[in-house]
Amino acid sequence: MENTAFDVVVVGSGAAGLALALQLPTGLRVAVLSKADTSAGSTSWAQGGIAAVLHERDSVQAHIDDTLEAGAGLCHEPAVRFTIEHSRQVVDWLIAQGLDFDLRQDQLDAEFREFHLTMEGGHSFRRILHAADKTGSAISAVLNERVAERDNIVVMTDRSAVDLITDEQGVRGIYVLNEHTANVDALKARAVALATGGASKAYLYTSNPDGATGDGIALAWRAGCRVANLEFNQFHPTCLYSPETRTYLLTEALRGEGATLHLPTGERFMPRYDERAELAPRDIVARAIDNEMKRYGLDCVYLDATHKTEEELAAHFPGVLERCREAGLDLANERVPVVPAAHYTCGGVVVDQHGAADLPGLYVIGETACTGLHGANRMASNSLLECFVYASSAARHMTENLRIQGDPAVPPWDDSRVRVSDEAVVIQHNWQSLRRLMWDYVGIVRTNRRLKRAANRLRVLSDEIDDYYSSFTITPPLLELRNLTQVAELMVTCAKQRKESRGLHYNSDFPATSQHPEDTVLVPSNSWVDHRSLPTYEGVGG
Repeated sequence: MENTAFDVVVVGSGAAGLALALQLPTGLRVAVLSKADTSAGSTSWAQGGIAAVLHERDSVQAHIDDTLEAGAGLCHEPAVRFTIEHSRQVVDWLIAQGLDFDLRQDQLDAEFREFHLTMEGGHSFRRILHAADKTGSAISAVLNERVAERDNIVVMTDRSAVDLITDEQGVRGIYVLNEHTANVDALKARAVALATGGASKAYLYTSNPDGATGDGIALAWRAGCRVANLEFNQFHPTCLYSPETRTYLLTEALRGEGATLHLPTGERFMPRYDERAELAPRDIVARAIDNEMKRYGLDCVYLDATHKTEEELAAHFPGVLERCREAGLDLANERVPVVPAAHYTCGGVVVDQHGAADLPGLYVIGETACTGLHGANRMASNSLLECFVYASSAARHMTENLRIQGDPAVPPWDDSRVRVSDEAVVIQHNWQSLRRLMWDYVGIVRTNRRLKRAANRLRVLSDEIDDYYSSFTITPPLLELRNLTQVAELMVTCAKQRKESRGLHYNSDFPATSQHPEDTVLVPSNSWVDHRSLPTYEGVGG
């Protein structure tokens, strides 16, 4: 087992993790860990963009109001205001890093050209800044370029987090499986930041990459940190339906530019569900599609963007256009089949306005965290904004509060547990069982009976995984399955505790919405809440 010391270890190489690393002082030794290569996470897959208030036609208050409405009464206004008030600062920082956002093509001769802004569900103004339909990929490329220029940042790929190293003072580092050496290494650190993304891989159909297995949420929970609002799983309404290819997200900006949803008969159905039709918040659109599919026994519904010319689609949606072509579909001239798919984990680890969790020295940012911004339903393109705002805030707080500590004692890891497993077939079977049961029982529409069955089956599955983990081997698939099963259990526990329907959580047995919105906060048995004050922002649990 290798022991290496850093000032800060950042787990995750997406927008939040890289932005945090870049904003830490160059005098600090920083490690960035990635399960695969640094472009394999959800950031690179983000098509839409970043919501920001950039012109006088819009306002910070309008953006706040839209976010609060989309969050269905569970957003925490201080967190919403904090995030949105820093949106221009985020844009300026990204431009300074070298990111080129799209500009309006109708102002080629103007002295001061405006950014091209798109419209997405829940927004009352055009405020989505983007780089064609590959904003996430552009962000990932630029941030990786800047990280490569920093001598104080060490990027470690093919590393899977195993567990946090803690003592009575807080976090001391992290155990990491090194796939190159097949050893578990101990990385000591004065602070650890978890930026591992969400847990949408818990579902059979998801728009997320394979790494979205809830690792950071599980790590923090096992270390004694509270989690909140994990019943709110956002399903993106429009993912390309193609049994022959992987699920692919068709950006909400298509609907912002006028694309409409139809039944196989050609009937447009969204106006029957909401006066905003296709521009209603994602939970409403996803539930409407789910209802129409169940009502008629459909495999999918259809998205119609044929009002746009092929040239227009190629200019603003080149990635979507190409992916449809690869699936044998012509977006410019025909309706394309779409289904909802798990897309975003709105709950997560409870943190304050600095991204600090309950465990001293532990920070959690991005989709792994519950900041209070999203409430019961994330509004489109607020998530990338949140990544950068909280990465910046965490970097400042971490710099000012890094604990001076001696060389902590690290318990040895039994290297004999890292070996080739003969249980691969069983692990793969459990993967499929987990994703199928979550899709069937904890999907877009839930019932008490389905949640009870899910809890019972997850308990059996969890016992099997614990047996594998303690008796056989440590491999990346087993670590991910262990984490995802634990987070799935937390999702179901949160869902069972919510006796209402709100935002992304719809329970047919409790269809009404309570007049007194409350967060669902889970406290682990080894909670640090008893040992320190709670996060101080006026948010979840505060």
